[in-house]
Amino acid sequence: MDTDRLHAALPEPPSQNEEDNKGEEKIFGNIFAELESVDLPLGTTLRSIYDDQPNAHKRFMEKLDTRIRNHDREIEKMCNFHHQGFVDAITELLKVRADAEKLMGQVTDTNRRLQEAGKEVTAQTEEVIRCRIQQRNMATTVEKLQLCIPVLEMYSKLKEQLTSKRYYAALKTMEQLEKVYIPRVSQYRFCQIMAENLPKLREEIKDVSMSDLKDFLESIRKHSDKVGETAIRQAQQHRTFISTVAKQAGLDHYTKPLFSLKGRAHSHMPNGLLMDDGAGDEEDADDEILTAQDLVDFSPVYRCLHIYTVLGDRETFENYYRKQRKKQARLVLQPQANMHETVEGYRRYFNQIVGFFVVEDHVLHATQGLVTRAFTDELWNMALSKIIAVLRTHSSYCDDPDLVLELKNLIVIFADTLQGYGFPVSRLFDLLFEVRDQYNETLLKKWALVFREIFETDNYSPIPVETEEEYKVVVSRFPFHDAEIEKQSFPKKLPMSQSVPQIYSQVKEFIYASLKFSESLHRSSTEIDDMLRKSTNLLLTRTLSSCLQNLIKKPHIGLTELVQIIINTTHLEQACRYLEEFITNITNVSPETVHTTRLYGLSTFKDARHAAEGEIYTKLNQKIDEFIQLADYEWCMAESDGRASGYLMDLINFLRSTFQVFTHLPKNNNDHASMSGKVAQTACMSACKHLSTSLMQMLLDSELKQISMGAIQQFNLDVMQCELFASSEPVPGFQGDTLQLAFIDLRQLLDLFMVWDWSTYLADYGQPNSKYLRVNPATALALLEKVYRGMKDTSKKNNIFSQFRKNDRDKQKLVETVVKQLRSLVNGMSS
Repeated sequence: MDTDRLHAALPEPPSQNEEDNKGEEKIFGNIFAELESVDLPLGTTLRSIYDDQPNAHKRFMEKLDTRIRNHDREIEKMCNFHHQGFVDAITELLKVRADAEKLMGQVTDTNRRLQEAGKEVTAQTEEVIRCRIQQRNMATTVEKLQLCIPVLEMYSKLKEQLTSKRYYAALKTMEQLEKVYIPRVSQYRFCQIMAENLPKLREEIKDVSMSDLKDFLESIRKHSDKVGETAIRQAQQHRTFISTVAKQAGLDHYTKPLFSLKGRAHSHMPNGLLMDDGAGDEEDADDEILTAQDLVDFSPVYRCLHIYTVLGDRETFENYYRKQRKKQARLVLQPQANMHETVEGYRRYFNQIVGFFVVEDHVLHATQGLVTRAFTDELWNMALSKIIAVLRTHSSYCDDPDLVLELKNLIVIFADTLQGYGFPVSRLFDLLFEVRDQYNETLLKKWALVFREIFETDNYSPIPVETEEEYKVVVSRFPFHDAEIEKQSFPKKLPMSQSVPQIYSQVKEFIYASLKFSESLHRSSTEIDDMLRKSTNLLLTRTLSSCLQNLIKKPHIGLTELVQIIINTTHLEQACRYLEEFITNITNVSPETVHTTRLYGLSTFKDARHAAEGEIYTKLNQKIDEFIQLADYEWCMAESDGRASGYLMDLINFLRSTFQVFTHLPKNNNDHASMSGKVAQTACMSACKHLSTSLMQMLLDSELKQISMGAIQQFNLDVMQCELFASSEPVPGFQGDTLQLAFIDLRQLLDLFMVWDWSTYLADYGQPNSKYLRVNPATALALLEKVYRGMKDTSKKNNIFSQFRKNDRDKQKLVETVVKQLRSLVNGMSS
């Protein structure tokens, strides 16, 4: 029966037509295979059916129907084949249903009994489950609390740190909270609130630390004066100590110290820390002074630096700090308007600057990069330019040499102090050369007053010495040596006046005062010697010379004073070599050194002496002019009085008494005698020449129109008195009639008119041995015309109602003839 079922289910064998259409079926078979496949797309397959031959769609539908029928037959065959097995299975299932219903009843009953029996177990189980859940919740709670408690503890610690202003530790606590604790319990809201508050707390810390920094900056601004004073005192103590050691060891060099803010020398270690010298700690403990840390608390700047570093904003902090310090530097460098009036003003100015840079040096070495060496060098260069400009301006206002000297000392210790901290100060020492010039100027002004006072109080008379003690006192003040005077018994007189030793002593005092400025400048002996000699030369050639010139020009200085001034300048000139020896002993520089400057006192005193001599001549001539102005000639007198004019006799008496001053000068010194004799001879010759010239000008005065022969005779008597004065040797030393030659022009002119020797004059004119060789034709013509007019006027008065006498007419004709000849001579000379 199974075989029959199988045959029935199998398809029938194909017919002959099917075989014929095998090719076509194969094509459609492939199409149906593609359609029946669920993986291939249908669009391409359907398009191939419609894109084929026109009848392809119809044939496809036919084939499709045929294929459907074939499948139906196959399905029917398959159902027929399995139908009997299905029937058998249904039959067996009906048999099992009864047993299943029975089993279901038993299971239901068992379940009911089990449910009733398990109600108590279920209740206990639920209770156990609830307890287990509670235990688990409690364990979870404890676990979470154990995670939260450290967070809360750290947050509480943070609050305490903020309250106690331990900001750097607070930042570290915040960092632990953010990175370690809060991430463990970040799901809780209180942790989220904490996380949100932390940035705000950081900002508060930044603000508070910045406020502390501002307070710090204000503090160091206020205390920089005291810090600088402390550092300068330490530098002074160190320099004094080094100087003492150098003197004991015979050293001539000066070592530069480094000063710490702890009052001891320190060296800079590579890590930027300060390393104090251990030596001398016990001594420092005994003599402890106030240090910078005692005055300024640096913890705010350290704390603020750490805070900004932790917050990652260090650059902002550094820029702010440097900007503020630059502003403070400009304020510190701004001097007070009246700083130049007192030394305290300068000291306060220097203390503030030193304090500022001491603080910066401390910050430089105590912090890591808050300030750099480049920054401090930039600040110092800016400050140095400002300091030099300020000192140059304010020192120019100083007119007190003591104040300038104090300023110099302050600059030196200021430079030494900052040099100890590594700041270059060469420009400050260059500035000292300008200050030295200012110091010298103030010294010169001061000594000008001193010299002026000495000259005003001098009596311009030789110094009297009554005893040997007085003589020694004078000689100790002035290097005077004269063998002849030393042999004389007391009392005796020294040739110079009291101003000479005073001037000499003051010049030495000036050298000492000038030397004070050279101290502590770290200059060689040769440089100091050169500075002393140059300043001394300025004193001699400018100050003392000016005072002497002004003294000589003063109206109250008479001839006697002028003569004494000449003697004084001679002694001062001789003392110049002792001044050079004095400078050499101070500086230990040999005067034979190539570059040694010589003192110019010789030329100074020579110039003063020449000026005094010239003033003597000028005053004599002025006095002669005053007497000449008193002359009151009656130019139309008929006959002379028979005696010289009163004004001329007074003049001659004045000249005699004046030249006696020269004769009473000390003759014990050959130099003095020759000097005074030369001056007296020159003065006497100058006076006679000036008198002769004045008398000649009186005769030839253009306002004098006529002169009588009586007036000529009177004038001749006056000239004869002048010749008698010249021949009386008022000043010894003239050879022969040298002094009388001063009146030779007047004598020949008057002789020509008195003798009326015109024929001889005209005949011998131009001959070297002429009797009237010194009579100029123009002079003779001018005087003759005045005499001729006088003769005519006299003749008119004597013969107003009568004719001229024959002699007068002949004399007038002669005068007319001589006048014509003289005019021809004058015209010949002019042509």
